[in-house]
Amino acid sequence: MAETPPVDAAVADPAEIAFRDEDGYVSKDFVALVEEAVEADDREATLELAGDLHEADLGDLIETLHPEDQAKLVSLLGDAFDFTVLTELDDSVRARLLEEMPAGNVAEGIAELDSDDAVYILEDLPQEDQEAILQELKQSDRLQLRRALDYPEESAGRRMQSDFVAVPPFWTVGQTIDYLRESDALPEDFYQIYVIDPGFRLMGTVALDKLLRTKRNEPISGIMGETMHAIKATEDQEEVATTFERYNLISAAVVDDSDRLVGVLTVDDIVDVIQAEAEEDIFALAGVGGDAEISDSIVETVRGRFVWLLVNLGTAVLASLVIGMFDATIQQMVALAVLMPIVASMGGNAGTQTMTVAVRALATRDLGSFNTVRIIARETAVGFINGVLFAVLMGLVAALWFDNEQIGGLIAAAMVINMVAAGMAGILIPLTLDRLDIDPAVASSVFVTTVTDVVGFFAFLGLAAWWFGLH
Repeated sequence: MAETPPVDAAVADPAEIAFRDEDGYVSKDFVALVEEAVEADDREATLELAGDLHEADLGDLIETLHPEDQAKLVSLLGDAFDFTVLTELDDSVRARLLEEMPAGNVAEGIAELDSDDAVYILEDLPQEDQEAILQELKQSDRLQLRRALDYPEESAGRRMQSDFVAVPPFWTVGQTIDYLRESDALPEDFYQIYVIDPGFRLMGTVALDKLLRTKRNEPISGIMGETMHAIKATEDQEEVATTFERYNLISAAVVDDSDRLVGVLTVDDIVDVIQAEAEEDIFALAGVGGDAEISDSIVETVRGRFVWLLVNLGTAVLASLVIGMFDATIQQMVALAVLMPIVASMGGNAGTQTMTVAVRALATRDLGSFNTVRIIARETAVGFINGVLFAVLMGLVAALWFDNEQIGGLIAAAMVINMVAAGMAGILIPLTLDRLDIDPAVASSVFVTTVTDVVGFFAFLGLAAWWFGLH
């Protein structure tokens, strides 16, 4: 069966080229067409190709282009460019595009966005750039965004939408429905109506389906339900995500310290938060900056990784000092130098397994004072059992390898000691850091690796020096 020849992007009909390939990536042929249109300053072709793309697709396309073509594509799209696309981009790409745009154009674009999306775009900009853009907005929008930006970073106040539907309790269902039909200031999407008193304090909620099923003359106070899981505007977004996940929420009211309604959070915003927090923890466990992006420059990438590599260098020196204590011992028995990395490596891997589970459990609130002792005991037992199993296996290998049963017994004993230490370190270090209000995802890996290296080398070389009488 003859293979289908590749599509020639230079002569192909754009309508015949799919935006994504079979693996879900942006098609190379589609990118080639866009690059050709952009480089030729062909606005008509650019609009035909990218003007009607969904914001998520256009975001992927922009990130696929060369940096010099990204701003040019946005410029060619002109009024057809939806600023919601900026929320889909890596931080460094978004910052680069915003630098290329006049403040007036940015203000005009974000004025059309939901308040949470507008804040997301503005919050990472330098203060002077924020002010330049805010000054271009009408006063009501400017005050709304400034209030959101005054909340702490990564808080519910930064993620909430300031547009919501709130009615007094004495309105009837009919009045409320008429208001919803006639008002031009409603949010684009909403799932609940909030009931407030004259002081704007939250009294309750009414689901839209319940509103539509109730007779028109029924007062709102008669059908409103108790507000469940109202969220403080200053609450950390990770805590908010946990609340949404635990109670299967679709939306939740956001209140200030006086319980006044100030906004609403919806599940689509929380999905982004969950993904961002998970990425941050993964990067932190690897010693990479929590805000690292694939589009970061060389300088930004080096800066984000250097500090933890420097810390790792310090811990490696500490492990080497332990080895240096037994340099004479190693010189008298070369087999020790061959085998000692195995003990440390197995302990390091075991400790990392336990640490990863512990850090995740702390993040999801599955590990706390109610089960700490049981989990520590479990991980210690797991370390001991795995230590015994691998001790038998490695002891036999070492004994046959060097034709010395005593070497096999020593590495077996060291393996058990280090695997137990790894299990305990993997759970105790994240717990201790968490109690000290230090992010366990950031610092745990360095300390766990240090413990397993030091204990592994000291146990194996110390036992060997004692058993064989080496000095």
